[in-house]
Amino acid sequence: AVVAAVLVAAAALSTTAGALVVRPFDLAGSQTQTSEVSTLASPIRPGSGRLLAALAKVDQDDRRALLADLSDDGEAAFLVILDRQADLSAASRLPNRAAKGRLVLDTLRATAEATQPDLTDALRTSGATVRPFIIVNAIGVRGNLQSLLISAEFPHTGRIIVDTPFQLELPSPEPSAIGYQPSAVEWGVNDVRAPAVWSMGYTGASIVVGGQDTGVLWNHNALRNQYRGWDGASAIHDFNWHDAIHADVSGSPSGNPCGFSVATPCDDNGHGTHTIGTVAGGDGSQGIGVAPGAEWIACRNMDQGWGSPSTYLECFEWFLAPYPITGTLADGDPARAPHIINNSWGCPAYEGCVTGQEIISSVQAMRAAGILTVVSAGNRGAWGCSTVDDPPAIYAESFSVGAYDSGGSIASFSSRGPVTIDGSGRLKPDIAAPGVSVRSAYNSSTTAYASLSGTSMAAPHVAGAAALLWDAAPYLVGEVDLTEWVLRLSARPAFTTQGCGGDTVSSRPNNVWGWGKVDALAAVSATFSLSPTAILTYTIPSSGVVILDASTSADPETPAADLLARWDFGGDGVWDTPWSFDKVITGAPGLIIPAVAVQIADWGGKTSRAVLVHPGLPRQYYLPLLLAQG
Repeated sequence: AVVAAVLVAAAALSTTAGALVVRPFDLAGSQTQTSEVSTLASPIRPGSGRLLAALAKVDQDDRRALLADLSDDGEAAFLVILDRQADLSAASRLPNRAAKGRLVLDTLRATAEATQPDLTDALRTSGATVRPFIIVNAIGVRGNLQSLLISAEFPHTGRIIVDTPFQLELPSPEPSAIGYQPSAVEWGVNDVRAPAVWSMGYTGASIVVGGQDTGVLWNHNALRNQYRGWDGASAIHDFNWHDAIHADVSGSPSGNPCGFSVATPCDDNGHGTHTIGTVAGGDGSQGIGVAPGAEWIACRNMDQGWGSPSTYLECFEWFLAPYPITGTLADGDPARAPHIINNSWGCPAYEGCVTGQEIISSVQAMRAAGILTVVSAGNRGAWGCSTVDDPPAIYAESFSVGAYDSGGSIASFSSRGPVTIDGSGRLKPDIAAPGVSVRSAYNSSTTAYASLSGTSMAAPHVAGAAALLWDAAPYLVGEVDLTEWVLRLSARPAFTTQGCGGDTVSSRPNNVWGWGKVDALAAVSATFSLSPTAILTYTIPSSGVVILDASTSADPETPAADLLARWDFGGDGVWDTPWSFDKVITGAPGLIIPAVAVQIADWGGKTSRAVLVHPGLPRQYYLPLLLAQG
């Protein structure tokens, strides 16, 4: 009944000289739809069925909001998502992150150029403001009812969504922590065992992390030296900062303390400064960041906490190929893309992400380009199971993070899986990290610190842990599937009695903790850079039989094509097994095999990509052994 009412209300709308008026409408009127570009701008006639046909392209839950915007001021903001999206599968076959990024950028651009121009030309002719995207093959539009009809009648339009701003519930500083000056390593940094990795010589050096958030106070004492744009004497913001907030976002407080389209990094809330501080902050005496040797760049996607699908897409697009402050994507350089992006935000249904699939192509593009996308799981855990329900946390392509406190208990606010909004039943979160009373840098001054709670605070711990891992194991850089596998299997197991998604008390992974608590030391320790004839030492901890299986699987539950392996168990250079797919090693529990050499090959000879050797026993007891290309 509600849908019918919206349709009838929509059908009664028409335009005269660009202004919206209400006219009687005959539901038996013509339903003819014109799709040729040459007639897209034809006038709307009273009694025409064009509007009803057009609304069929608009998500059902968006129709009322879109029509309300058009009625209020004659204009509305919406995204036209085209039916053809880029095929990026070829990127997985490329050998390094640089090659992946270039291919992804070129493929996305070619897809947009082949499908968008006719529509953008027609919309501009109608007087609409247009912003084309390639990260998702889509066009942002601000226009009137005529613009909506032109968009809906375009042959390649798949669907139309409202580009509605919404204020995220960002955490507020805890009063006791305002003005706090860290003098030791923060509890969360210690809990993920980052200091032990630092002592091994790995601090995240050579890794760049992007922060998509409320901006960053770039010259904060704990952040300035890690900013990629800072050379020790002056700052260069080109390719290192982008502002996707170009005007007042509807519903936000009037104006903005930073301004709009600003050329210098600025944080209008404090949230973005806090999150990037947890990733990479510190000045030698203040241990707020997990990977203090990493560099950071940033894109502001929210206006004082208000964001929209178009601001999120603009930041993802800039991260794929950063460009200068006054430049465009045509000037973008994928070689300057971050290795990892932290996303402590979500796009709820009332912001325009109604089905959950609106921005999925952008996250898929990041993954195809070899960029790890870390995302906060959300803060609605108090409502129970299946509260991981906002993009991008719901996506398989996102590495989603729940939160726990300093006592080791899951935070009550940490959103639970499984994901049901898209019908997938997908287990989420993937992992958990410290997210309660986390101290980090804040935007009120260059020496300010504050304590916040939320999964927004947990995700940066994982982004930092991934930076440490990629510093220690550079052959993993750009190998997102393998990196996530290492982080999952090296996590400290954690269990739940909540029963979400059919979890039992022994389920691992589960829909509260994912695979468990992120452990940077265990992840780094689980990786070895080996040539095909290097020596491995392997201990059987709890069983007399271990099956070591060489494969390129991205997930132990969905193995991919097997590789061949042969083994030398004595370390004497004599191969004890022929080439085979599997090798069973038997022995008493606790047996140490002192020297094991292994060669890995595919059918054509030495493998061309990193491979994993993983035990075939219950996964919670083991870490993957990683072999790099040699």
